Amino acid sequence: MSAFMGEIIGTMILIILGCGVNAGVTLNKSYSKASGWIVITIGWGLGVAMAVYAVGSISGAHLNPAVTIGLASIGKFPWTDVPAYIIAQMIGAIIGATLVWLHYLPHWAETEDAGSKLGVFSTGPAIKNTFANIMSEIIGTFVLVLGILAIGQNEFAQGLNPFIVGALIVAIGISLGGTTGYAINPARDLGPRIAHFILPIAGKGDSNWGYAWIPVVAPIIGGVLGGVFFQTFF
Repeated sequence: MSAFMGEIIGTMILIILGCGVNAGVTLNKSYSKASGWIVITIGWGLGVAMAVYAVGSISGAHLNPAVTIGLASIGKFPWTDVPAYIIAQMIGAIIGATLVWLHYLPHWAETEDAGSKLGVFSTGPAIKNTFANIMSEIIGTFVLVLGILAIGQNEFAQGLNPFIVGALIVAIGISLGGTTGYAINPARDLGPRIAHFILPIAGKGDSNWGYAWIPVVAPIIGGVLGGVFFQTFF
């Protein structure tokens, strides 16, 4: 399998399990309805871990343009490979979101709130404040990239690294995710948002394109800052 396919499949797995837990907690008549933020953060963390286990040996399991660009900015990934990785991540995210829509197909019509349906696919601010929302995504992604690089400096039992990265995602979600839903990944937010826009989801509203640039631009800034910080101080 090529690295390009690895990033598609890995990001698809991440979104199936991540947006899948969003759907389970959000949509009416789901057995996991209203099970809460802790369940969501654990679902995303385990989703990342499973994706890294699946394709880490193939593509390095970036699964995130902010990680790819952050690593490239400090010379740990070739810039020539960045566009292909980002394209693959976007493709995987759209496919994953589409599969979540299919999996929960009868539940969309049972859920009245259009905003909740959008929240299955993409993030939004708890309090709309452009500066604060940007800073939240920058800080969250800064911690993500710094954490990934720091984890790589340690020796674990064979095969444990992906689980530790998943734990990092849970930690970021619990501690920092309550402000914007912690996209910390442009593909994770934009890919499913595109799927929401395209798919015939029963009773959906708009895709909130006015906010969509924040979880794209801010994580890239945070990823670069996290990489530079690690290179400077570690």
